[in-house]
Amino acid sequence: MSAKPFHLAWFGAGGFGVKSWNKTWSGNGGEDWTDPQLWIDTARALERACFDYIIIEDSSYVPDAYGGNSKAYLASATATPKLDPTVLAPVMAHLTDRIGIVPTLSITEYHPYMLARKINTLDHMSKGRTGWNVVTSSSHRAAQNYGKDLLEEHDLRYDMADEFFDLACRLWDSWDADAVVNDRELGMWADFEKVHLVNFEGKFYKSRGPLNGSRSPQGHPVFTQAGGSPRGTAFASRTANSIISGVEGGVEGMKKFRDDIRAQATGWGRDPDDCKVLFMASPVLGETDAEAQEKRARQKAFSESHPELGLLHLSRHSGIDFSQFPIDEPIPDTAKTNGHQQMLAQAIGKTPREFLQKTQGAVEFVGTPDTVAAQMDEVMQEVGGDGFLISNFDLNRRYISEVTDGLVPALQHRGLVRTEYAHETFRDNLLEF
Repeated sequence: MSAKPFHLAWFGAGGFGVKSWNKTWSGNGGEDWTDPQLWIDTARALERACFDYIIIEDSSYVPDAYGGNSKAYLASATATPKLDPTVLAPVMAHLTDRIGIVPTLSITEYHPYMLARKINTLDHMSKGRTGWNVVTSSSHRAAQNYGKDLLEEHDLRYDMADEFFDLACRLWDSWDADAVVNDRELGMWADFEKVHLVNFEGKFYKSRGPLNGSRSPQGHPVFTQAGGSPRGTAFASRTANSIISGVEGGVEGMKKFRDDIRAQATGWGRDPDDCKVLFMASPVLGETDAEAQEKRARQKAFSESHPELGLLHLSRHSGIDFSQFPIDEPIPDTAKTNGHQQMLAQAIGKTPREFLQKTQGAVEFVGTPDTVAAQMDEVMQEVGGDGFLISNFDLNRRYISEVTDGLVPALQHRGLVRTEYAHETFRDNLLEF
């Protein structure tokens, strides 16, 4: 048994868009995707399983990187369409009680005041269960939707993110925790001496403040971040409460990444235990180990016969048209991106076919729920923590049930994950262990 339990969270890949469709267990996913019920069902199931949080991924453009047009993306409903996650988040929060709800919002698509006000509102409405998945965007097409010609350079975006984050925190802190007096006898609802101007003027952003809403239950949202480049990990280790890692290299790579994050967090003067590193995983589960292995073999065969589906993601994240590269020739190291640098780095040197065969995350988990629980236990003991972020691009209710009603009880039986929430707010549950 591990020395301490680890955390589980869920990555809502594809955002508020079409999930599973045209597959055996898709239901009517191609028709009813705008109905929030799948997300509500998912959040409720994850809450019963005591997950820490669910992220609603997002982007705000129609991709056209692969093949130079949007045909393949629209035909397969890959990365588009997507609706606004900040409209979905309060619906999910209203119909749950403890799980954290984390919409994705980009610093290159918002002004700090607008974002701080929106998140403050969501945290009030969720009674302290809102997070912010901090992203800087990765596509020129998104930038062009907001009046720019091109997206800012990669490291400059993180410079902007540093300043954006600092200003947003100043805005959230512009109301003292005890500013709201609500004293009927004095006729005083709030003490103006405890509501402060911000008067922030930086290199990129400027705001007078204060927010026109009182301090929310958590004060600041829970911050999640997925920076994998050197500049990205510097930002994440300074700011994030939970870091999403898609690192490669097996257990050794996972441990190296977590140790580096913890060292950087310490260098920023933070308690490294306040920065939980969750590793991407897509467990393949079956009634027997053989059944699970057969299911994984079918997944690989599907990927082999539909290589363009995987390359659509690599193309849009990097901005590089991967239809130009022969499927069985190594991707050259001359390929450069202003987008997701970690993903491109993982692809360079591999053939597109080899890249598409890799598992989601550093380690592959395949077997019965008990087998996978044992595998996860072993991995976490070697890595040291902090948990896993479950993801499945072909999301359907059957897979949710396999995880929440199969895998999680097996983990709970081993004492590896919580069986109940100890606290009311998202942050307190995340930092409980």
